[in-house]
Order: sequence, then C-alpha cells, then structure tokens
Amino acid sequence: MTPLVPQSILDALTDIDLPRRMPARLPRKSLSVDGMEIPVYEADAVVVGSGAAGLRAAVELKRRSVDVVVATQALFWGTSVCSGSDKQTLHTASTSASGDSFTELAKALGAGGAMDADTAYVEAVGSVEGVMALKYLGLPLPVDCYGGILRYKTDHDEAGRASSCGPRTSRLMVKVLADEASRLGVPFVNRCTGLKLIRRDGKQGAAAGMLAIKADARGDGNPFGLAVFRCPAIVLATGGPGELYRDSVYPVNCFGSLGMALDAGIELTNLTESQFGIGTRREEFPWNLSGTYVQAMPYIYSVDSSGKEWNFLADYYRTTAELASNVFRKGYQWPFHASRTLDFKSSLVDIAVYRESQAGRTVYMDFHRNPGRVPGDAPFSLDRLDPDVVSYLKNNDAFLSQPIERLRKMNPLAIELYKRYEVDLNAVPLPFNINNQHMNGGIAVDIWAQSSLPGCYAVGEAAGTHGVTRPGGAALNAGQVFGIRCAEHIRANAGKNGAALRDGVFAGAIADCVGEIRRNLKNPDALSMKDVRSEIQARMSDKAGFICRDEEIGVALREAAALNAALNERGIRIENPAQIAKAMLWKQMALISEAVLSALSLYVGNGGGSRGARLICSASGTKVPETRIGKLEEYRFLVEREADRKAQIKVRYRDGQFEAREEALRAMPDPGNFYFEKNWAPFLTGQIFRDQRQRTEA
Repeated sequence: MTPLVPQSILDALTDIDLPRRMPARLPRKSLSVDGMEIPVYEADAVVVGSGAAGLRAAVELKRRSVDVVVATQALFWGTSVCSGSDKQTLHTASTSASGDSFTELAKALGAGGAMDADTAYVEAVGSVEGVMALKYLGLPLPVDCYGGILRYKTDHDEAGRASSCGPRTSRLMVKVLADEASRLGVPFVNRCTGLKLIRRDGKQGAAAGMLAIKADARGDGNPFGLAVFRCPAIVLATGGPGELYRDSVYPVNCFGSLGMALDAGIELTNLTESQFGIGTRREEFPWNLSGTYVQAMPYIYSVDSSGKEWNFLADYYRTTAELASNVFRKGYQWPFHASRTLDFKSSLVDIAVYRESQAGRTVYMDFHRNPGRVPGDAPFSLDRLDPDVVSYLKNNDAFLSQPIERLRKMNPLAIELYKRYEVDLNAVPLPFNINNQHMNGGIAVDIWAQSSLPGCYAVGEAAGTHGVTRPGGAALNAGQVFGIRCAEHIRANAGKNGAALRDGVFAGAIADCVGEIRRNLKNPDALSMKDVRSEIQARMSDKAGFICRDEEIGVALREAAALNAALNERGIRIENPAQIAKAMLWKQMALISEAVLSALSLYVGNGGGSRGARLICSASGTKVPETRIGKLEEYRFLVEREADRKAQIKVRYRDGQFEAREEALRAMPDPGNFYFEKNWAPFLTGQIFRDQRQRTEA
C-alpha cells in the first residue's frame, strides 16, 4: 500500500517561500533630457523577467562571467510562481527502463505541426541538461530507490516523459534558481516595467537597450520614473499575454512583452496557436483542473439562476461509463483539441462546459459525488469503467468508492493547494469554466533563442518555439533549454557588437516617450484604460477563443485595427504618473490583439481549418460534434489541412501596419551524420555560434 504522506511534507511542497531581497544594481550614470535626469543602468546583458526561464538565463550568463542584470516588474512574480495544475509537469527525455531517443522526443514535440524541426531537436537534447541542473540545484523531483526519475503520461505524450514535484513545480524551479542567482550575486532592478526596445540607429540596427518605468524612481528630477538600460544583449523572459482574454487562468497583470517586441519591428510567429482548458475562475483562484482533479472523476454539474441543478454531461455521452471515462481522460488530455470533439471523446466535455456558461449557468465539480447517471443506463460503477481507467486507478491504489478518496490517494497536494485559498475540496464543490492558459506562439527565434532583432533574445512563453500542440510540461523544459542556449550565444558573441552605444539614441527614445506621456496625462479625449481592457478581452474571448466562427474573424480584425487607430490618434488616458506603465502595457496589448487576429485571418482566409486549441466553425464545415441527443450543428467545423502543418504564420508590425505571411518550417539534418572529428573544430573555434541559422555540418 502507498504510505500516507505526513502533513509537514505536504506543507513544504505547497508553501514555497522565495527570497524577499536580491542584490540590487544601482544606476552608474544619468542622462539629461528635457530638464529631467534619467538613471542609466549598464550591463553586458539584461534579462527582463524573473520567472523560471529568465532566472535560468541570468544564472547561466553569470556562470559564464557575463555582467548580467535582471529587470523585473515584481520580484519572482508571474505564471512560473503563481500558476500550475494538479501536479505541474516538467517534460523531458525519458530515463525510464526503455531509455529514449532525442529524435523521437523531437518528433513528439512537433507532432502537431507548425514547429521548426531544429527547435524541437534542440529542446529534446537540452532537456537532459536542463532537468539535471535543476535537480543538482535542489529541485525535489521524485525518484525510485534505484535513482530513476518517476514518470507518467501527460498531454500529447504516449511515451511517459513527464515528472512533477506537485502543483508548485514551477514555483519550486523559481526557488532553486533564485537561490542560485543570490549565491552567484546576480543583481536585480525591481519594480521595473519595460516600455520600449531601443536600437543602435533609432529604427534600424541591433539592440542597444531598453527604456523602462521604475515605479520607485519618480521624483522631482524624474517625474515619470523613467529608466534606461544600456546593453548590447536583451533577453525577454516576461511570459505570455495573460491579459489578452477575459476568461483566463493567468495571474492578473500578466502582460508579457510581445507588444513591446511588435512595436520594435520584431517578427512574431504561430500566434494562431494557444491552449484552452478547464480551470477555476480568474476572479477567485485561477488554476488548471487537469491531472488527478479530473482523474478522480468528480461529479460535474451546473446550477441555473433559480438554483436548479443540471446533470448536463448526461446529454453528451451515451453511457455513464463513457461519460466518467472521458472526464478521467481530461487528466492527460487537458487542453481542448478540435479532433477530440468527435466520436464522443474528451474535448466534448469542454464544449459542454462552454455551452453551460454561455447559457448563464455556473459549472461545478463535486468531489463527494460520483459522475451522474446517463438516462436509460445504469448508475456509475467502478467496475463498468473503460479498461484504461480501471487499470490506472488500480495501479495507483485509487480504486476507491468516492472522488475525494481517489484524489486524496493519488495526489493529496491537490487538496492542500486549494486549502491555501480557503477552498476545502472536502467540504464544498468547485466552480470552474473554460480559460485561456498558454500562448504557444510568440517571438520568432532561431536555435539560439535570438529574435529577428540582433542582440534581442526571447525565452519561456515569450518565445514562439511551440507548434500547434505540445506535450504537457514541454513549455517549462523549453524555457530552461533556451535559457542555457541564449547565455551560450551571448557569451560567445561578447565584444563583437560593433560601435559603442550612443547617448543620442537613448535621448531620442526618452524624448519620444515623454512626449507621448504628456499628451496622455489627464487627456479627456483619450480612451480610458478600462474601456480598452474591456473591448480587447471581450473581443478575444468571444471571437478568438477556442471557439471561432469564420465569418466573425474578419469583423474582429477590423474592430481591433480600429481600436489601434483610435489609440494612435487619441491616446490612452493616464490619470496620474503611477498609471504610466499600465497605460502603455494596455496600448501594447491592443497591438497583440490585432497581431493575433491578423494571423488568424490569414490562416482561415487561406482555407485553414480546426486544429489544436481552436474549433473553426463554419456552415461549410465537414465535421460536426455529436452527442447522445443529437448533433451540435452550431459547432460544425472546418477540418485541418495536412499542408498547413508544414508552415508557420509570421507577423510583423512595420510603419503602422501589420504584415502576415506564411513561411515553411526549418528542417533538421540527420543527427546520425554528426561525426565527432569533423564537428569538433567548429565547436572549438566558436563557429557554431556565428551564424543565426547555424547547422552542424553533416
């Protein structure tokens, strides 16, 4: 029998304390602009963001003797620290008895299409170093008595390459990396929000630095709290655009840096690809309800405005066993996937939950009741579940009568987590809905994480390294791998960045920003932040969420373009200097919204169909989800074309206009042709770092 885990251990894996202070970097000089004194921070490299990916980049840069500074809006805050699931996954090459192949893992990473083959291979190879370094730093990955890391299957993963420290895995990653950054003396600039990337020659040339707002720098000589980072290398590690959707499991105020990248003319990719799935509501405690939360098979029901309870899933599945088994499968098929809406599969659950929410009903999970009976069929019974479900429960000593017992046996940490937010799953049902969870697209990068702007890198969710689908936890792995890769590339190219960074370039950027701030301060004709937020989030959730209708995408794009035109003409109102950063971020979010819709419009306009996270509904669609009581004609959808898997959609903002285009995927040469003696010299001489599209010579 599985031993009970003592409460002290559960507490230690749930309540993760992070350092409250880190070494600080002070400005080394100031720039005089328009009667103001703007502090200047100088470094060889600046990492923007203090999540798991950014901290990995900072630690690796410091280890390589690069003068690195971390600029962060809030110390150790964001999706890495605040988000997760039942047992948040770290997905890597397997160390199971059968071993693994980097080539096979790369195929799994890119199986959904639209992922560069070389990127997938880089992530596969780097996963071993990424995980073992975390383990060395103290990440408590579970192992068996022989030293093998314990593994399980996760989303889009048939090989079982996933492991976990529990719901707080990414927070634990941040902790061990933060402790290492502190030990190494990595300096931080806290309460700092990036506003604008600065190029060496104004609108041209490589990266020269960043203009930011530092909240505690406002004073008589710097009334807006501006700050400059002068650096030849910038690593954007700010996470995804969590504020883009109304229905979201991101922590509040997660804006990311895609808008700042767009404004700098940097190319973005795969913005059509996101992840959506069931989770608790953002206004309460946003959290993914994957893994054992649904593998425990709670009763899922809805309540209408009169208080009447509805066993709504019984309308969607033909038998009670089919209903319960597909609730269970949401554990490792958590993200909505278009193909799984057919043949009574698990994403029919997402459609059902969405329709209940649209009808104004609140949807709940109750861990004290088993799944409801389908009319005309027998009630729930453990003995009548599908064989894969029975096998899983028995193998994990969880073949128990009640959902709360099954959950407690398989993952007591899942219960402990909600207790911290005053939700006792032992006592009350859990309200939830369908939320946006992850942006698979982002800044287009090469195999070293460098963007189309030389000297500017992107890691973590800011980087568009994923394709249509990704195994659960692959995002955590990607951030670690490319944190290492960008550090290697920055170090190899140190001192090779050409002319000195001129004060005039920074002064010009500051003057432009000051002018915009002054135009927006207490401007009664400018748009309000509240209205901008409401418009963006409503449009993206209702017209560009996991349910899209082909005839609405073009309308939504025109509305988004009109909003950006209004922002450019009228501005966004800033009531006081404390609102400057947030106002600028909402203006950037409007750019991201139009960029996503530009990509979607091109994809659907070219005949693209439903794939991954989005159902492209159309009267001309050839597939219709079917339920026990009939077909869902309103969700008739277009199917994905195989050819679309071999390309990515790239988006760039230039001269006030969005440009969207398709580009073929990058290939990967056969690793079997990489011979030691032939390829040793390119490594020793640093040749492997010199070409952005470098391939090892076969």
